[in-house]
Amino acid sequence: MPQQVSRLALLFAVGVAVLIGARLVLVPKTFGQFGHYRGAAVDSIAARPIKYASHQVCAGCHEEVHEKREEGNHRGVACEVCHGAQSAHVADPTGIKPPAPRDRGFCPLCHQYNPSRPTGFPQIDPVTHNPLTPCIRCHDPHAPVPPRTPSECGACHGQIARQKVASRHVDLRCTTCHGVPEQHKITPQAVRPTKPSDRKFCGKCHAPDAVPPAEVLYPRGMVRMIPAVAREIPRVDIDTHGGRYLCWQCHYPHYPEK
Repeated sequence: MPQQVSRLALLFAVGVAVLIGARLVLVPKTFGQFGHYRGAAVDSIAARPIKYASHQVCAGCHEEVHEKREEGNHRGVACEVCHGAQSAHVADPTGIKPPAPRDRGFCPLCHQYNPSRPTGFPQIDPVTHNPLTPCIRCHDPHAPVPPRTPSECGACHGQIARQKVASRHVDLRCTTCHGVPEQHKITPQAVRPTKPSDRKFCGKCHAPDAVPPAEVLYPRGMVRMIPAVAREIPRVDIDTHGGRYLCWQCHYPHYPEK
């Protein structure tokens, strides 16, 4: 047998011995008793002091608040997410009061603008959105419906608004292309806006013989009586341009130059 093979075999045998020894010494005896974890961990966790009460216990005493919360947009947020662990409050309701976050730094943990959050999730820029005003002055935390329905889509769709402002579609209202039910502004996840479904929609502005609406032809602030300032719009043959593909498969509507 070549010397290299015997050395490799010896090294392999030593490695196996080390692994077996480590398993005997380092792996807890109850590992694998109930699954791929230490079985005694169940008893260790059960022995720890209870900190959380659960929102079911909160609802037993705070029925009015619970009913309001169940009908609001925070119905999926447990009470102790905002008020902290409350087992001590349950044990001594009059002596220990739960904290209630009142500063502006708390709500933005979930509602500060972040493009990774789901489309339609309420987001704000804390620097410009009612600065220095506590969130709870305008929003009831247990039923946080906006006191005024947002008039601009950018209140929730910040990323799209930032893209659109740098594109040729900057002057188009969102409702030019989207049908937006009023209820969408209150419950955006439950009621969705409509989107164009065929190539003919884009042809209303971009077909050779199309006559776009005034808001498309003229930038904001321009006098619509002066044809010379009308914006020039790219024209294509909708029947042949792009073949079988839909327009938005090649052109991103909020930034069509890309």
